[in-house]
Amino acid sequence: MEFQSLPKFYLILSLSILFLSSFLAQAKVTFKYCDQKGNYAVKVSGIEILPNPVVSGEPANFKISASSGKAISGGEVVIGVSYIGVTVHTERIDLCQEVTCPVSNGNFLISHTQTLPSITPPGPYALKVTLTDNNGELLTCIKFNFKIVLGSLVSDI
Repeated sequence: MEFQSLPKFYLILSLSILFLSSFLAQAKVTFKYCDQKGNYAVKVSGIEILPNPVVSGEPANFKISASSGKAISGGEVVIGVSYIGVTVHTERIDLCQEVTCPVSNGNFLISHTQTLPSITPPGPYALKVTLTDNNGELLTCIKFNFKIVLGSLVSDI
């Protein structure tokens, strides 16, 4: 390869990486309800993870689009994370920290940002999210998979 063609090569390579990164970040996350026959009061319509895959040591944002036929005055979101089938983290969050309460009937968005430690092992993870109201009634329960990759060691220096 000639020296003069190297800048063109790096430009094309950089643009390709940028394009593929944005494509992966927009990848749709598939989910399943915990009970396929359950009639949950809150229906989930989509999940977005940014970045996707999640990078250890960097913030990750999980957005769950949902709708409810009734107003929700408050409740709790429980997030359970599993790695190779073993629960490695459970977190309980007041719903009103993630959304403005009361949640009106109709569409709403739960958005949660988490920075994973830079020592988080890379690989496939499973997430289980349950939402209960103030009376402990289960409003929804979903499961989905996501992937964690190692962050750049250069950024830690």
